[in-house]
Amino acid sequence: MNIDDLTLGQIKEIQNLVGVKNNENQGLNRMIGSKVIIRTYSAGVWFGKLAEKSGNEVILEDARRMWIWWAKEGISLSSVAVNGINQEKSKIAEAVKSVWLEAIEIIPCTENAILLIENAPNAKAE
Repeated sequence: MNIDDLTLGQIKEIQNLVGVKNNENQGLNRMIGSKVIIRTYSAGVWFGKLAEKSGNEVILEDARRMWIWWAKEGISLSSVAVNGINQEKSKIAEAVKSVWLEAIEIIPCTENAILLIENAPNAKAE
């Protein structure tokens, strides 16, 4: 058998035989690709797609700064991640392509929360 001629399927079969697991979506990286809320050390609260994570550093794509957030129900960011925002009371900035942040909290969002945050109007200066 020539190792260079193996198909991807054959490689996966060999990995299973020897007990190698694909850890890509497990542990600390399981939220990669998910829409999340990030609480940072010094840059406030952000919403977007978690693209990369290394230690406490994250890259967030299609990221919106949640300048002022008001939970639709409840009082915490956890409530925002579950129930979304009150769009009338919240001020959400327009999305940037990507941003590097130091995260102290990463909270995955429900579909309902994602819709409310993504469809919030872009905040304007008063």
